[in-house]
Amino acid sequence: MTMPEDATRPPIQLLGVPVDVGAGQKGASMGPAALRMVGLLDTLEELGFAVRDLGDLTPKPSPEGTDPKDRRAQITGWCHALAERSYGMMRDGAFPIFLGGDHSLSIGSVSGVARHCNETGRPLFVLWLDAHGDFNTPTTSPSGNIHGMPAAFLCGEEGFDGIVPDAFRAPVDPTRVHLFGIRSLDHGERVLLRARGVDVADMRLIDEYGVAALLRRIIEKVQAANGHLHVSLDIDFLDPSFAPAVGTAVPGGATYREAHLIMEMLHDSGVVGSLDIVELNPILDERGKSAHALVDLVASLLGRRILDCPARSL
Repeated sequence: MTMPEDATRPPIQLLGVPVDVGAGQKGASMGPAALRMVGLLDTLEELGFAVRDLGDLTPKPSPEGTDPKDRRAQITGWCHALAERSYGMMRDGAFPIFLGGDHSLSIGSVSGVARHCNETGRPLFVLWLDAHGDFNTPTTSPSGNIHGMPAAFLCGEEGFDGIVPDAFRAPVDPTRVHLFGIRSLDHGERVLLRARGVDVADMRLIDEYGVAALLRRIIEKVQAANGHLHVSLDIDFLDPSFAPAVGTAVPGGATYREAHLIMEMLHDSGVVGSLDIVELNPILDERGKSAHALVDLVASLLGRRILDCPARSL
């Protein structure tokens, strides 16, 4: 049943970002089309949201004479364009959802959100739901793939000059970045994460304490600061047994119920204001299984629940 549209909630704007040059494997560029195909827009409208699909982003052209195989130049074109569009979506008063595409897009999406938060005086927090830390830099990365570096960029690490315009280079306080569900880190990432004070909830912590206790701590921190929480959801955060459509699958990820509990708690918190959905590679999917799982998670984040009431204290 479709819920009546609620004018008190911000409208949702969808933007496809079909980039996969930041990854080592092609295919994530088809992620936005797959999410639309399995009914993301209809699902959001059924929840009572006014939804506007802005189509797919077009990257800025590379400077004349640039090697067409220069991946960094291509990423710069995407992130430059996305930072501007992300900022514009925030200024419109929308709840932006960025459909990826590989995780390098978060360099642009979060940069636009960060600029808006700086202008409005609201602290920005980032919840990074991922199997990987994505905290490599060009000097520490074993692969050189930029989709393994966006969290480091957002925290102001060196080596990323020019990827977004200076007006959008608004580093996020590393203590406000929360990596959640991590189970694969490179040595250089471990060193940087400790040095910068980034909060990391790896799967060992989640196994020991459960997602609810660890997530509640993050939510309370954002609420106390009246912050804006940007959620960056990489499909490899989920266990590949039910979400196999990813080129960097790592066993032992979040279960179906754990993932939905996270989304339901985030919805109840009221602090989430923007969202990335990244690394969906339809080539590796099984009859749309992973795309459907992501749409269901977004629905939970935006208010779909089993009972029409929030969780109660026991």
